[in-house]
Amino acid sequence: MIKAVLFDLDGTLVDSITDLANSVNFALGELGFAEHKVEEFKNFVGNGIPKMLERALPENKRDKQTLEKALDIFYKSYSVHFADNSNPYKGVKELVVALKKRKMKVAVVTNKEQQMANKVVSSAYGDMFDIIFGKRNGIPSKPDPTAALICMKELGVKPNECIFLGDSGVDILTGINSQALAVGVLWGYRDKEELVKNGAKYIIDTPNQLLKIIEETA
Repeated sequence: MIKAVLFDLDGTLVDSITDLANSVNFALGELGFAEHKVEEFKNFVGNGIPKMLERALPENKRDKQTLEKALDIFYKSYSVHFADNSNPYKGVKELVVALKKRKMKVAVVTNKEQQMANKVVSSAYGDMFDIIFGKRNGIPSKPDPTAALICMKELGVKPNECIFLGDSGVDILTGINSQALAVGVLWGYRDKEELVKNGAKYIIDTPNQLLKIIEETA
């Protein structure tokens, strides 16, 4: 029986791509580099903000010093503009409400730094989640299962009682690596092919389809 759902953040709970792109492009512009189209960022995100910045920088400008400068400029912008265009995906807030009505636990597991994860989730969802687990010192990033397993322990559930829900191969592998039921979503930034390739057990088009999966696995 499923007792908890662990959600990815960007591309699963919140459509944040425009705000991320704007702050990255601001950093690139400040450093004299070419900017990218918003659509390109769908392939940059998923492994944390430093990796996103690294992918956005020119290949010959990805040294540690340049990346640190870019990150500093990015955070100064993003910490102010993180919610300018970011909103919950249609039907996801209703899904969270439905899960909570069923007395299920809900958590966020993201590679976004903890402070920013708290801000983005709180802005879009208030205090709806039992745990928000962002990137923390000493904890490996997804798809390593450590963060997910810590959440499960804090929630008081076993891995086989959990669904890990996300829009990317990183999320699917996190679910598999933590021995949760890995479910992919198609409303985010990656395509069905990536989700299938990485071993998604289920793939859903709309949030309410998750409730059917939960009923089927009861």
